[in-house]
Amino acid sequence: MNIEEISPAEALRRQRSGVVLIDVRESHERATGFAEGARGIAKAELEAQPQVELPALDAEVMLICQSGRRSLQAAQVLREAGYVRVASVEGGTTRWIAEGLPLTRPEGDFDFYDRYSRHLRLPEVGEGGQRRLQAARVAMVGAGGLGSPAAYYLAAAGVGTLVLADDDVVDRSNLQRQILHTEDRIGVAKVESARIALSALNPTVTIEAFPERITADNVERLIADADVVIDGADNFPVRYLLNDACVKLGKPLVYGAVHRFEGQVSVFDAGRHRGQAPCYRCLFPEPPPPEAAPNCSEAGVLGVLPGVIGMLQATEAVKLILGIGDSLAGRLLNFDALAMKFRETRLSADPECPVCAAGREFPGYIDYVQFCAG
Repeated sequence: MNIEEISPAEALRRQRSGVVLIDVRESHERATGFAEGARGIAKAELEAQPQVELPALDAEVMLICQSGRRSLQAAQVLREAGYVRVASVEGGTTRWIAEGLPLTRPEGDFDFYDRYSRHLRLPEVGEGGQRRLQAARVAMVGAGGLGSPAAYYLAAAGVGTLVLADDDVVDRSNLQRQILHTEDRIGVAKVESARIALSALNPTVTIEAFPERITADNVERLIADADVVIDGADNFPVRYLLNDACVKLGKPLVYGAVHRFEGQVSVFDAGRHRGQAPCYRCLFPEPPPPEAAPNCSEAGVLGVLPGVIGMLQATEAVKLILGIGDSLAGRLLNFDALAMKFRETRLSADPECPVCAAGREFPGYIDYVQFCAG
């Protein structure tokens, strides 16, 4: 059965004579604008119960979508259900707008639907998932090499609040890899420079900037309300401190590290899954000697490498907030930039771990600098 396809101008003419026009796109698509006077009924809903919206089988009805494809499919379903006077608008809303025909933009949060339209099209995210991202709070320690790409992508994704903690200032040597910062902000506190950049990208995101060094005295204040914590630190004392605090408070910790041409990522979620998921101490019971793990200023680092690792950290954070996919909990992902290879190592919880072993009381914070100094 051939479905009649009509131009937007003809649809408008018929609509003004009393014919019903139905926009079969999803609600988030209609939120960016729809043909004036059209009724919004999602394709799946219309196909499932057409008699609710169109009780008369001989009723004349026109369907419109974004491009004309879905409306044509829906029209075919209606014809098979017995509706004999169904037409589809060729070119859909895209052509309707291009031809300058009257459009309605609904009241409400246009920025939300427009900005996150590509997320909203994903069934795994949708409006519900995007609202979860909007309500989420991510704490990030470090606004440097790893924090830059991670924060950029989380802000772009619409994470509602980003808490950034870093006591450093922007230096010219940072600009080779720390993409949050710019030449004209050399000497500015990194968290302030980050706030400027992230707010310019997405002004709907709240940036809480703390120009502070993370210590046992302030770590809980900074991460207590976070849904996810991201480790963008470049030293072992902070990594151990963050791990212990996240175990104590039951926070998932997204770990990342880079060295010369290699990087690694994991999720340590022992605080919520005692005895099942490992923590950072299960992987590294003791820190390596300083000479075995020099920092970037000593050993150097390929500028693009933190971008890869930070982006992966942001991906894991988004998945944890949305509750989708398989996180890297129990897995360590290693990346070799020179060979362009990823390698995965399985991790298990240490039943004797001094911090995360099942049933073990939190032992308290220690002098992490002294611990890492051996």
